[in-house]
Amino acid sequence: MKRGKLIVFAAPSGAGKTTIVHHLLGIPELNLEFSISAASREKRGNEVDGKDYYFLSPTDFRQKIKNKEFLEWEEVYPENYYGTLQTEVDRICDAGKNVIFDIDVVGALRIKRKFPEETLTVFVEPPHINELIVRLKNRKTESQEKINMRIAKAPAEMANAPQFDVRIMNDDLDKAKAEAERIVAAFVGIEKA
Repeated sequence: MKRGKLIVFAAPSGAGKTTIVHHLLGIPELNLEFSISAASREKRGNEVDGKDYYFLSPTDFRQKIKNKEFLEWEEVYPENYYGTLQTEVDRICDAGKNVIFDIDVVGALRIKRKFPEETLTVFVEPPHINELIVRLKNRKTESQEKINMRIAKAPAEMANAPQFDVRIMNDDLDKAKAEAERIVAAFVGIEKA
């Protein structure tokens, strides 16, 4: 059976990567399945364990790191770990599906280094840092302190954009979705008009 390809989306918080990934998941011919990340943070709103993230305690997360169970992981903020479980990727690839990721910048580049031929990295760029602030505040899911932490990290994340295979500017969501669809279709070998 042919193993699936890896399509990795990363961006600063608020750039729109999750919205674009959800759009792509709704296109059956792309044969995509979402790689559910593990996270040690608290659930937000209506998030569901095993659907949005595999929620782990920081202690459990560190144990899985020690056991080498992650394809990639990062302590994104103090005591807030995020990572991709190897078993999650194997499950999707073994089913003949293409894996789509919505992860942090460092994790995206680690996956690309491990699987350079099978991986497409896509960086979603915001039109401006001020736009990130507006988008994060409009979410109404996090405290001002958490928003400030995410914004403080954005310049370093954006500095890594040139290392990605493709960059998509998200200043017009419909245009960004269409561009992502075209790029991913080409990578998985499907002709899109």
